[in-house]
Amino acid sequence: MSKADLIFIENCKEILAHGVWDTDLDVRPRWEDGTPAHTVKKFAIVNRYNLQEEFPIQTIRRTAFKSCIDEILWIWQKKSNNIHDLKSHIWDSWADESGSIGKAYGYQLAQKSKYKEGEFDQVDRVLFDLKHNPASRRIMTNLYNFRDLHEMHLYPCAYSVTFNVSGDTLNAILNQRSQDMLTANNWNVVQYAVLLCMFAQVSGLKAGELVHVIADAHLYDRHIPIVEEVISREPKPAPAFHIDQTVTNFYDFTVDSFRLENYEFTPLETKIPVAV
Repeated sequence: MSKADLIFIENCKEILAHGVWDTDLDVRPRWEDGTPAHTVKKFAIVNRYNLQEEFPIQTIRRTAFKSCIDEILWIWQKKSNNIHDLKSHIWDSWADESGSIGKAYGYQLAQKSKYKEGEFDQVDRVLFDLKHNPASRRIMTNLYNFRDLHEMHLYPCAYSVTFNVSGDTLNAILNQRSQDMLTANNWNVVQYAVLLCMFAQVSGLKAGELVHVIADAHLYDRHIPIVEEVISREPKPAPAFHIDQTVTNFYDFTVDSFRLENYEFTPLETKIPVAV
């Protein structure tokens, strides 16, 4: 059975049993009807996914594989902050009339800095170091730029990735300040598992372990009945993940460069409300 399912089920049970509610606090998120969106949370959850064992996608509900990849390419490859470059509508609530989400996500990755080896943006610096300086302990990106926070329509949730080469294997740590576990947990895990595979392949490395660190792992009050239904399900085997082995340039990957084989899941009929 999928280990991603087992990890998610354990996380949610821990939050429900031992989490802390914020019902006595004034919270920013609101439901569509204007009601405050309260949460129960656990601080500092750390999950580990070994990509050499299986691809970490949930089967107790469907994760939209292609849409996940479309968004991660939008941020890391296109380095865009405009929803007109994105096929899904997940960012619509945070975009202005021009489609911009402000100086967030892809905008930050695209900013260039000067180094002794030349001028690089954050993504190209990672690509350079993985090939030319794999022993470095400084291969990382950071989207949480305090100077620009006031011009971001949403502060970055998944804000930092640290890459580490061990022998012929590339590992990574994804740092996330906040996560809506029901709507976004496996979405982000799938995205950064794919991203790790992309960086590994174009750098001549094997994809190894993805470590996901979540500072504030929370369940929204209106999500709890759905969560309880989902985590009561029986996980299915993880599907096989395939990446186009002919791609050697990071910027040549497309959504169609990736596919799942034998992805079986239990459908979720209930519509999940999103707090904004």
